[in-house]
Amino acid sequence: MPAGASFDEPEPGSLWTVEPALRPPMPEPVRRAAVRAGLIVSLTLVLAMIAYFCTMAAVWSALPAVLATVAGTIAATWSVLDVWITRQVWNQRHGVVSLPSSTARALRRERRRARRAARAAARAATRKARGAARSGAPGRRLSSV
Repeated sequence: MPAGASFDEPEPGSLWTVEPALRPPMPEPVRRAAVRAGLIVSLTLVLAMIAYFCTMAAVWSALPAVLATVAGTIAATWSVLDVWITRQVWNQRHGVVSLPSSTARALRRERRRARRAARAAARAATRKARGAARSGAPGRRLSSV
């Protein structure tokens, strides 16, 4: 790219234009896990084809190829789970807020305020009842004299 050129302003007659992404890019750890999973899955598919062709040709290497395919399938499953877990951990550590949890948090906050108000009203009623009893209500003696 020549000096002074910008990605935002394409040169006239240029075939390359940079458009803004619709979604933000994946976080780096998640992208690494996804690339690793893609490579492992593709390698497993190649191993499966080799195992199939060796089995059809009745070649001695069919058994090792099938065993390698089984191991590759386990590794591919694990790597896809790794992508999912890495994404969840990244979201949790970096505070990505989801709407349902925010809504639930607001509802809990409202319930908590209502409980506190109810407890405060109950304490006030108890204090008022104690105050009326101490103020010398009829039929109660406050002193022994």
